[in-house]
Amino acid sequence: MEEEETGHGWAAMDSTGVLSPFAFPLRAMKGDDITLKVLYCGICLTDLCTIKNYWRNAKYPVVPGHEIVGVVTQVGRDVHKFKIGDKVGVGYMAGACRSCDNCRVDDENYCPKLVPVFNSFYPDGTKTYGGFADMVVVNEHFAVRVPETLPLDKVGPLLCAGITVYTPMKQHGLDQPGKHLGVVGLGGLGHLAVKFGKAFGLRVTTHGKMIMVGTSTKPMEIPSFDLVSGGKSIVGSMIGGMKVAQEMMEFASEHRVTPEVEVVRMEDVNLAMERLEKGDVRYRFVVDVANAFHDSRGV
Repeated sequence: MEEEETGHGWAAMDSTGVLSPFAFPLRAMKGDDITLKVLYCGICLTDLCTIKNYWRNAKYPVVPGHEIVGVVTQVGRDVHKFKIGDKVGVGYMAGACRSCDNCRVDDENYCPKLVPVFNSFYPDGTKTYGGFADMVVVNEHFAVRVPETLPLDKVGPLLCAGITVYTPMKQHGLDQPGKHLGVVGLGGLGHLAVKFGKAFGLRVTTHGKMIMVGTSTKPMEIPSFDLVSGGKSIVGSMIGGMKVAQEMMEFASEHRVTPEVEVVRMEDVNLAMERLEKGDVRYRFVVDVANAFHDSRGV
């Protein structure tokens, strides 16, 4: 067991959601863990909803961020996927049981013991802090290799918005050229769905199957007659497993699928959150984390 280190990030302390500098204990490294120096971290609506406690699940203090791009600075003795200096990405997941039916088929995202990368706790009680920080410690299984051809400031949104649309498109046969794709809402997720659809060779329009990848606090109202008479279906999907996440990164690299982003400084992150809440972003914010922290652990 490695000695515990201190991380430095920006955290919300209450439901005002205002982020400010915050020091916290980094999780002590285990044999199959890696430590990252965070370079960039995307901003997702989930971050906003959590720091403002809109979903009534905030565990303050909250260091948000689950679209993490960084460089490996330490590796545990049992790590085999990565080496020091590798560029990696970490998305929403930081842990899972690795033994349930879902985990055994690479659907860790549906594991009943899923541990999110922020605003959560590992089974041993250790709290998870996200990517709005200088360092992150995570099990190597929950990191993906970043292809050299992808620009690092555009990788973060692929780890959440990207995998969230890529996974159901693959699972429901929307990766076959000539099929039709309908995208409702051209935001952070929607614009990537269009880009992946183009790369798959799809025709972008509307028909047949509705795949819900976003959430709402209000119940859905479904016109059952139209659903039944048209032979239509509605399904749900949440992010994706680690095997599909790595596949998605390679596909994005090969087909040059990257999100449209606006890079912001850490000191401007509160303004970015205000703009996100108003829908004033085309189409994803990414925080330049590395330039916000200067210490001797840099690489």
